[in-house]
Amino acid sequence: MNKKWIYILRMFVLAMIAGLAIGIGGIVFLSVEIKLAGALMFTVGLYAICVHELNLFTGKVGYLPERTPLYLFDLLVIWLGNLTGTWITAALALHSRIKGISELAQSMCEVKKSDGILSLFFLGILCGFLMYVAVDGYAKTKNPIILLMWVAAFILGGFEHCIADMFYFSAAEMWSFDTLLRVLVITLGNSVGGMFIPLGKKLKAAE
Repeated sequence: MNKKWIYILRMFVLAMIAGLAIGIGGIVFLSVEIKLAGALMFTVGLYAICVHELNLFTGKVGYLPERTPLYLFDLLVIWLGNLTGTWITAALALHSRIKGISELAQSMCEVKKSDGILSLFFLGILCGFLMYVAVDGYAKTKNPIILLMWVAAFILGGFEHCIADMFYFSAAEMWSFDTLLRVLVITLGNSVGGMFIPLGKKLKAAE
């Protein structure tokens, strides 16, 4: 196997593990009755990703303005790896004694399915913005409080995170063409929101 394929495989595997970490955060969120506590505990997933430098789409897409067009391929591989990881986590949960989370996931996903496409896109933008601030802030300070506050903010605000939604739709067993379309729209929103600050800095630097 040449270096190129090893690079792609490693990128995919680290993305798959990141998806698993987000799935674990989703399980905890669904298992906690108090919403605030669930929002705070969801952070365990992102903390694991940042500490171990795993590949999470929403943590990587904000850096697109600073990279070459080839970075789009990396993002695609990471997105697919995240999808695989969240699906595996959901499958493991549904074949265990905590399979009751499926009903909770279904009620959550019904809200997402009944929402308008534009609404999902806008909520995705807001989440993407917060995710960039959280991940970039942690990278610069190594302060976990940044992750705790910003991740809890996007959950409590009702914003849409494409990777978390991959897990929820998998746990709810509600994948369809419609739900895939919604995840793609949210992905686009997360991407736009994640690039607000980098693009703003780039324009400022060009003055």
